Amino acid sequence: MDQSTSKASEALLAMLDNITPQQIFGRVVAVRGLLIEIAGPISVMMLGGRLDIETAPGTIISCEIVGFEKNHVLAMPFGTLDGVRRGCRAIVMSERPGIRPTPAWLGRVMNAAGEPIDGKGPLPQGPLLYPYRAAPPPAHKRQRVGEPMDLGIRCLNTFLTTCRGQRMGIFAGSGVGKSVLLSMLARNAKTDVSVIGLVGERGREVQEFLQDDLGVEGLAKSIVVVATSDEPSLMRKQAAYLTMALSEYFRDLGCEVLCMMDSVTRFAMAQRDVGLATGEPPTTKGYTPTVFSELPSLLERAGPGVEGAGNITAFFTVLVDGDDHNEPIADAVRGILDGHVVMERKIAERGRYPAVNVLKSISRTMPRSCDPVYWPSVQRARGLLATYADMEELIRLGAYRKGSSAEVDESIELNPQLESFLSQGKEESTSLYDSYSRLADIVSIQQNGG
Repeated sequence: MDQSTSKASEALLAMLDNITPQQIFGRVVAVRGLLIEIAGPISVMMLGGRLDIETAPGTIISCEIVGFEKNHVLAMPFGTLDGVRRGCRAIVMSERPGIRPTPAWLGRVMNAAGEPIDGKGPLPQGPLLYPYRAAPPPAHKRQRVGEPMDLGIRCLNTFLTTCRGQRMGIFAGSGVGKSVLLSMLARNAKTDVSVIGLVGERGREVQEFLQDDLGVEGLAKSIVVVATSDEPSLMRKQAAYLTMALSEYFRDLGCEVLCMMDSVTRFAMAQRDVGLATGEPPTTKGYTPTVFSELPSLLERAGPGVEGAGNITAFFTVLVDGDDHNEPIADAVRGILDGHVVMERKIAERGRYPAVNVLKSISRTMPRSCDPVYWPSVQRARGLLATYADMEELIRLGAYRKGSSAEVDESIELNPQLESFLSQGKEESTSLYDSYSRLADIVSIQQNGG
């Protein structure tokens, strides 16, 4: 009896293995611009879920559900709409959208779908699914920011000392040196892993960034996510979410993660495209309301982890429109992050790189994050730079007479040394305490210890 029961069980299991999994699908009924209307079992389709539209046998277009209208689902494609027609099957994907990363992904370059684009073969898959969209750690369980991080860049180490788990914005117009600054951080910052998201990047510049700016050394401890400017809005948006998901994976492994995203503005533009397509009303400068709700949802995912996890120290670039640092996205991001680095075209035009205006930049963890022994040196140097900036026009015109003010005379005398200190080649690296020491020597304050 037991033997017959065992055989029956085995036969039943074999039959179950041969059953084809149930496939739920709808049908395309209309296409409006980039929106695809789908009729079908709406009750099993959720906002943010995925659909695969079958345009031909073996040919699919992946889509994301972005809304509902009457009895139809509204979806947007991750690719072109070539081949889509009325009646195409839209297969509902059951698994939550996400990735299964492993440490073997270090040194790789991928697109926003998590597919390798570096010609090094397929990516191994890990056991755990990390969703593209995730909630940040609960505020009451997060650790405080850690000790100061050595970024290897003198102007950031001294005037904008950054702690582990801090989130900083880099605000600049186009062509002022944001990408080079990010590459310096990737190579020089004392972290375990770097995750770099190039969102809406120019396709021509990707190889230049990987080979010339990042280099072999920087790429070895990095993962690079690329979504070029010609890709659909959903791909550019998802590149930002993938960058954060990868950072969260390594944070949960206990690593100190440096997350860099270039740029948040292009993420906001992609979200604006999606919002306008689904009928949202345009508000400030055409940005839709969901843009300003998505920004904190994305940026708050960076920062300190819970007890026992690592930290995500993040630098997000903001491409200010027309060099206007008060435009809507810059204003929104500045209010969310823990500090901002302002890069100015005028400084770049006179050949000083990185073109950081330290007087307009701030780290919200200072002065606590700065070594108290060197804090007077930083204050004094900032004061000298501010004095020179106030009198710069008169000095250049020759209208200032030497001896009129001892403070101005000192700022004129030390300005060349301070400018030299703030200037740094992209292959050059200076440690945190060497940066403090060099600045102290310039402003002639004798330090003890450090």
